Amino acid sequence: MSELVDRSEHWPILSHRVEATGRVCDFVEDKVAMPDGDVMTRQWVTHPGAVAIMALDEHQRVAVVDQYRHPVAMRLVEPPAGLLDKPGEPPLSAAKRELAEEAMLAADDWRILVDIFTSPGGLEESIRIYLARGLHPVPHPAGFVVEDEELDMDLAWLSLDELVTRIYAGQIENPNMVTGTLALRLAILDGRLDALRPADAPWPARAVRAERRKEIEALG
Repeated sequence: MSELVDRSEHWPILSHRVEATGRVCDFVEDKVAMPDGDVMTRQWVTHPGAVAIMALDEHQRVAVVDQYRHPVAMRLVEPPAGLLDKPGEPPLSAAKRELAEEAMLAADDWRILVDIFTSPGGLEESIRIYLARGLHPVPHPAGFVVEDEELDMDLAWLSLDELVTRIYAGQIENPNMVTGTLALRLAILDGRLDALRPADAPWPARAVRAERRKEIEALG
């Protein structure tokens, strides 16, 4: 294989059953036709996808939030982030909204750092991590209401160097924070910041997700 990269591949879904329905995610079971003709059963969790923002200021500091995460019973240091759960909202628009909601910031320059799957063995969540620069303060978006865990969420600024140190010390474990920090550090060291993908570049995982939704809907 001349170029080994992530790519879409279609294994037909023969049946699809929702085992449990949640507020954000569903737990489902598929029977899937394998290339050799066998049929396998896979259980997995649906997810609308998400965006995260590495907001970098002129002093090489990153805006972070300190938020309680109930599934792991820990407060985690994270970049501003949010779900792609508003129908028709483009990922970049969602990222700008989340940055304003969680950090009361806007940015003049947006790039894509990385796209990731968080746990592709059983969860379809895909996340686009943006780099935002040229920061300036803004008010909360009109109609925004702070609720749930965000009522107890704190905003802080940490230097990129300090984030790297805390990650290697095992003190920061959020995947968006770890991936975003290390990707940003490498982009700076390699002089790649201005060569990062434009903020509206195609997101293959979202296209694959949309096609899968059509296939599942056709099963009835």
